[in-house]
Amino acid sequence: MPSGSFSDPLSTHNRSRDRRSYVNGEMIRGITNGDDAVLVGENFIGANDGVGAWAHKPNGHAAADQARLWSRLILHFWALEAERDDSVTPMASSSAEPNPIAYLQAAYEQTIQATSAPNEWRGTTTACGALLHHTEGQATPEPILYVTNLGDSQVMVLRSDTQEMIYKTTEQWHWFDCPRQLGTNSPDTPIANAVMDKLGIKEGDVVLAMSDGVVDNLWEHEILKSVHDSMKSWVSGGVDGAKASDTEDAGGRMLYVARELVKAARNIAEDPYAESPFMERAVEEGLAMEGGKLDDISVVAAVCRRRKG
Repeated sequence: MPSGSFSDPLSTHNRSRDRRSYVNGEMIRGITNGDDAVLVGENFIGANDGVGAWAHKPNGHAAADQARLWSRLILHFWALEAERDDSVTPMASSSAEPNPIAYLQAAYEQTIQATSAPNEWRGTTTACGALLHHTEGQATPEPILYVTNLGDSQVMVLRSDTQEMIYKTTEQWHWFDCPRQLGTNSPDTPIANAVMDKLGIKEGDVVLAMSDGVVDNLWEHEILKSVHDSMKSWVSGGVDGAKASDTEDAGGRMLYVARELVKAARNIAEDPYAESPFMERAVEEGLAMEGGKLDDISVVAAVCRRRKG
């Protein structure tokens, strides 16, 4: 999964300021986008959705003019925990199996500590991430994806050669528009509530990690079409700066895929007359609503590639 394969911070209402802050002497990883946070590493991607209602509470995380948000810190510590496990580094030869839920639990506990006194920043966030690993005991190791989810952010895996979605996470809710979440006053914890799926993938599969600003505004077939059309445009040379071959500059290609998907979701979010998945769910709950859902929209797009050498 190429580094740099994430969209620039984009929002339906503002462009977030990305300030390089530190925690425990280490630069906080990832990018904040409104209340969302995204992160991409060599074999780990994630997208968390911080709950915006905390902006109206005393010491709420979105009111802080710094990157110490629950969504960002959870991703930061989550990625660090995965890196500290020698068995899941890209060049690992160990037969140990990754444990992303344990990594997320440790990240959750470290975030509690980092946001407690003297800081006392309150907040909650959903969490979803995908960790790329490989099979053991084979002459040619095959890629395995470990997907972990808590809440209503989503990971999807798309097979580009057959233009089909082969996997997506299942949203977790307490009730309509109140997803499971980690943080202040929430009963949810990674150990008790996070769900981890393990699936074999192929070289060339596209992995998306998205906040609910995407899935609340676009149906699955629209996401699939956007990704397919973006990759086709890139390969055909219809994008400025695109390489002639789709095997070149995977980072740039995935950046373009993510940006186009953000644009597609944003178009619906800002259309008061559009039909959207969120509108459909609201109507099923007996609520009068039409149009898209204005929200932070965050996407990480990555492609599975075999390491050279």
